[in-house]
Amino acid sequence: QVQLVESGGGLVQAGGSLRLSCAASGRTFSSYAMGWFRQAPGKEREFVAAISWSGGRTYYADSVKGRCTISRDNAKNTVSLQMNSLQPEDTAVYYCAADPRTDTIVVITTGFGSWGQGTQVTVSS
Repeated sequence: QVQLVESGGGLVQAGGSLRLSCAASGRTFSSYAMGWFRQAPGKEREFVAAISWSGGRTYYADSVKGRCTISRDNAKNTVSLQMNSLQPEDTAVYYCAADPRTDTIVVITTGFGSWGQGTQVTVSS
């Protein structure tokens, strides 16, 4: 398993941008599918974005498509989520997730194995 630590959350006005980062420990990071999820108060955790182990395939929730970009740097063991045009409904705790299975779609649908502690994103109107 990998250990995941998120950073980059904070308070931003509507229309603003944030870049979340997730640092992963472990020598096998480059073989892991990575993802971002979020959980708003009183709501279930929901999928935001995912990226394949190679970075060649990316997947997004409809709610963030066109506003968010997921990327990874396997040399630095990091995955990032660039979020633009943020809206109050994007307010949530954002979690980084990792899984060693190679089929990212299967991972998205069946669940990631490792999770970070989360970072708070608050968007004011």
